[in-house]
Amino acid sequence: MPLKGNTMLSTYFENTYTLNRLGSGPLGHYLDGFAQQLDEQGYAKSVARRMLNAGARLGSFVKLKDIDLDLSNPTIIDDFRQHLATSDGIPPNKRTIEDIGHGAKQFLAYLYDTNCFNPPLKPQLAVEPELIKTFRFWLIQHRGLSPSTVYKYCRDANKLLVTLGEDTAQFNAKTLRHFLLDYAKQQGNGAIKTMISALRIFLRYLASQDKCLAGLENAIPRIASWHNASLPNYLQQSEVQRILDTCDINMVMGMRDKAVILLLARLGLRAGDVANLNLTDIDWHDGSIIVSGKNRREARLPLPQEVGDAILDYLKHRRPVADDAVFIRAIAPYRPFHSSSAVSTIVTRAMHKAAIVSSRYGAHILRNTAATQMLKQGASLYQISTVLRHQSVDMTARYTKVDIGLLNLVVQPWPEVLL
Repeated sequence: MPLKGNTMLSTYFENTYTLNRLGSGPLGHYLDGFAQQLDEQGYAKSVARRMLNAGARLGSFVKLKDIDLDLSNPTIIDDFRQHLATSDGIPPNKRTIEDIGHGAKQFLAYLYDTNCFNPPLKPQLAVEPELIKTFRFWLIQHRGLSPSTVYKYCRDANKLLVTLGEDTAQFNAKTLRHFLLDYAKQQGNGAIKTMISALRIFLRYLASQDKCLAGLENAIPRIASWHNASLPNYLQQSEVQRILDTCDINMVMGMRDKAVILLLARLGLRAGDVANLNLTDIDWHDGSIIVSGKNRREARLPLPQEVGDAILDYLKHRRPVADDAVFIRAIAPYRPFHSSSAVSTIVTRAMHKAAIVSSRYGAHILRNTAATQMLKQGASLYQISTVLRHQSVDMTARYTKVDIGLLNLVVQPWPEVLL
């Protein structure tokens, strides 16, 4: 039946005929709530109208094909797109079809989220062993590892159980070595190192619970690696400035990207530090911020004037959100970053726009750049280590290799030169 009274739909459509057409459709009585959600999530009016029309089209398709949504058809959106491509009512334009399909998918998600219909069937996930669940709890509670590290360690520990079985009392040095060597044949050095760390800590955990022999972690071989053998990737200050220049500070997205890049390049923060930064972490009175990185160790760092100004400019113009997060998505739905990858994506996009040629892209290269710049300005290794929040000064020592002038001061001549 047609919608009556003041509805959310009327904020997007003024024509009475259009309102009656949308409201009288097979799923029309759900569109008003969908319109309310789109408004709350901050969608532009033009985008919301397209999504609402897409929802109405989905309703017509459901009626035409006599689809019972309660049966939880997981292919309904794919079938809907195929219908659009073959129907006479819409030109066979791939982008248009994808646009309508996206709106229909959002509408269907709204219907399921609000319990209008039963949710679609989800793929059956493998049941996680109880041992992995307790291992995860132990990593979080007793080791204080970051969520990403916990995920990797539990993933690799689960691979061990799948291969060798859950009877951990039967683990021995021979089978553990064979497992790791077979895994190493198909992986790069980075993945192998992560696996080695995961197995060692998992075996220590098992031994602490009397679930395997003590000392088995010593049976896990190491791969050939020399401490601080590689040079850190970093950028010149002129390249950092070129990256900053790509940020259009007349746009909210440009303001946000500039603030993100400055936090990385001036303070050497990790991508996760920036993604998880909250408004309450910034002390505007004494010009400092609190970051909580690996192992959940909090540190208070000075907030440079340039960085603080960039954050303030962004906060003045960004959309207000209920969440306490500093940085949010630039397009609807407006919500905080869910992972550090979003921060690295900002840097990578800016580096490409600035035509920066590098062997590495993303947030970490700006962290390296901040460290090398502090070193060139005369900061001690201890001071740099404090800012970067390294567990050991040895981790910071690798940056000394990029300062050729400093190396010339400590290099020793060959013995024969002294003769």
